[in-house]
Amino acid sequence: MTEENENVEQESRTAADVPLPGGNFRLFIQRLSYQGLMSMGLIPNPLTNEKRVDLNHAKMLLDDLSMLAEKTRGNLDDDESEHLFKIVRDLTSQYNSAKR
Repeated sequence: MTEENENVEQESRTAADVPLPGGNFRLFIQRLSYQGLMSMGLIPNPLTNEKRVDLNHAKMLLDDLSMLAEKTRGNLDDDESEHLFKIVRDLTSQYNSAKR
């Protein structure tokens, strides 16, 4: 395949053509935090480009992340643990601000 053909093929690919990574704890936590941010209307949904507030969904995600932090305590490396607790702290702060 020529370089020109490769460029054309890459330009015609969509996000659905690229495999999603899995099995990475930090990435897993980050995906959940993005869902929380979207649920609080702080960032737009990338599919609709719209912001929508659903505090019930945000609370559910925050509760899940808090449970995950408790259940994994002592089983994560320092970086993973710090990342998870920072995400929970930041989302809790955002959630409390959004409830007002």
